[in-house]
Amino acid sequence: MNIQDVSRSVADELVTFRQRYKVALKSQNSLVDKVMRYILRQQGKQVRPLLVMLGAKACGGVNDASYRAAIMVELLHSATLVHDDVVDGAEMRRGIASVNALWKNKIAVLIGDYMLSKGLLFSLEHGDYQSLHMVSDAVRRMSEGEILQIQKTRSLDIAEEDYLKVISDKTASLLSTSCAMGAASATDDQALVEALKEYGEYLGLAFQIRDDLLDYTGDEKKTGKQLGIDIQDKKITLPLIYALRHAGPGEQKRIRSILKSSRKRAMKSRDVMEFVKAGGGLEYAAEVAEGFATKSLAIVDGLPASDARESLRMLVDFVMKRQH
Repeated sequence: MNIQDVSRSVADELVTFRQRYKVALKSQNSLVDKVMRYILRQQGKQVRPLLVMLGAKACGGVNDASYRAAIMVELLHSATLVHDDVVDGAEMRRGIASVNALWKNKIAVLIGDYMLSKGLLFSLEHGDYQSLHMVSDAVRRMSEGEILQIQKTRSLDIAEEDYLKVISDKTASLLSTSCAMGAASATDDQALVEALKEYGEYLGLAFQIRDDLLDYTGDEKKTGKQLGIDIQDKKITLPLIYALRHAGPGEQKRIRSILKSSRKRAMKSRDVMEFVKAGGGLEYAAEVAEGFATKSLAIVDGLPASDARESLRMLVDFVMKRQH
């Protein structure tokens, strides 16, 4: 199964979305327009617009408000990626040079700001106040999640509860918001909107845990990133949290000593990976992800029968089985 299989029920709508998104990115400033065209070349699976389309179609049908919601969430998501690359000092994004690598940090930050403001203005111009409220709350959650992660990583005291809060805010919030915005564009039934929002939250949690597992088990050629890179970047994820929690004091001290030193992390990330594998961290994280996937599927079962509902079910399966 691939993302094209999942999105087949809204394939025509996604074509229309991409056309409208391209128009929405246009600017009269030649440099901004050039960077926008470059960003369009970097577009990935566009899961968030897909969720908007599926949410709308599962609740009645895709309309102009649905397309505007999809444009808004994709503008926001792209803006956060540009800003993330600046924060992380990343020089590559999806296999090509990042915006900050080509145009330097100042331009990259301003481009991210431009895309965010463009999305907010787009909503205001069309009176999409409910969508604007939803997406503004998602921005707040994403920012707080990022700050909490930095705060906890510095002190190396991140617990499972902290980790779940971080990934809920950083990743699941926008997937959840995308589903809810799609649903709200097609129905006034708040129970349906809430159900789609909850589906997106559980899907996002499963998605991020699976993504964190790929740092230990993925195919480097498919993922495009080196195994153990999260450890080298001092990102403490669920497999490591579990292994540390169940290790003896001596082992905990040894692993924390590696994590505290950038030189040791670079040299001994494989040691940490072996520690996590031996400590059952991978199996535990997979089990937690499966639990969230099961919850999202239970919500899908309660939706009205439609092709979009089946696509939402397939998307859970895709997330749980993806290798990159």
